[in-house]
Amino acid sequence: MDFTLTEEQRQAAEMVRRFAETEVAPIIREWDRRAEMAPHILPRMGELGILGICLPVRYGGQGFDYVTLGLVCEELERVDTTLRVVMSVHVGLCSLALLQWGTEEQKQRFLVPQAKGERYAGFGLTEPGHGSDAARLQSTARREGDVYVLNGEKMWISLATKAHHFLVFARTNPDAPKPSAGLSAFMITGDMKGVTTGDIHGKLGVRAGSTGWIAMQDVEVPVENRIGEEGEGFKIAMSALDNGRYTVAAGATGLIRACLEDSLAYAGQRETFGRPIAQHQLIKQKLAYMSLWYDTARLLYLRAGWMENQGLRNTRQTSMAKWYATDHSVKAALEAVQIHGAYGYSDEYNVERYLRNSKGAVIYEGTSEIHQLMQADYALGYRQDKPLRCELPAYDPEFWQASPSE
Repeated sequence: MDFTLTEEQRQAAEMVRRFAETEVAPIIREWDRRAEMAPHILPRMGELGILGICLPVRYGGQGFDYVTLGLVCEELERVDTTLRVVMSVHVGLCSLALLQWGTEEQKQRFLVPQAKGERYAGFGLTEPGHGSDAARLQSTARREGDVYVLNGEKMWISLATKAHHFLVFARTNPDAPKPSAGLSAFMITGDMKGVTTGDIHGKLGVRAGSTGWIAMQDVEVPVENRIGEEGEGFKIAMSALDNGRYTVAAGATGLIRACLEDSLAYAGQRETFGRPIAQHQLIKQKLAYMSLWYDTARLLYLRAGWMENQGLRNTRQTSMAKWYATDHSVKAALEAVQIHGAYGYSDEYNVERYLRNSKGAVIYEGTSEIHQLMQADYALGYRQDKPLRCELPAYDPEFWQASPSE
């Protein structure tokens, strides 16, 4: 296992860092206060190729590997969580699921425009009454000839009012012996008759992002829009969550780094009792812990990315990375606010926003409690990963970087 970054990986991370620092950092406080998403962010991310960073060139992507995806997410959330959320949903939850489970025709129809940044993608699993217990979701899909008729509501959906495509899940077999066996996955578009979306206002954090709901009323979805086989929806959802959790882990690592870097800068210039607060032992302790948390979180997500590159199943490793990084991003943000004192309590400094943004990631894509249970079951031998019919492909440079004509 070698964590030495290639020149291509470093260049990709540097490109994304420049974008985030020069085009988003100067204006993010304004948009956070307005609780709106800056309109240029999605088009600009598409233009720079960020929305297809780890997707094969033949499908409109940039041809980088999964480790690069993690590095990019770290750089984006170093500036604001809003940017990384886009990657989690558009790339991790939807585009990689299409790469893994979609037919060639579905990849051409949905994945190619997503990878090129021409269409934005969302993911509809959570419902008003079902989050962690996703197997019991209530949305239904009734087959009528060549279409499925979908009814239901999805809640807490990132990019709900921005996305063109949605990977959604609904119950096709209410009589299945196990609730999870009765679910199927579908690609729907926002312009389908019966699809309505709206924004959620009053969020604690990620205010400069788009979060909303999707309602489906007698939406007729062609059979060819079903992803995978009927009844495979739960497996598809869980494999998509693996990919999404990886982006969350890498992003939360960037948030820890942001807290550390901002705290180091402030502690070096702020003076109390005749000397910089960085020289006080209790401040040093906080900075030391943040440094430890950052290095550990980074190693955990790099391990998961390396395993993904090799085509190795990494559900356990990704879960651990997500659990650790998100929990410690909250701790790092709390310490950063404390180091900044009264200034940390206002949005004059970024650490106030870091704290608000950090809280969401310990809830979505598997709460910290769910990941604790998963890790305990792995340790006890109660949980073992079974092979999937469609595994996410290992990173093969010849395939990823080949042109569509090759």
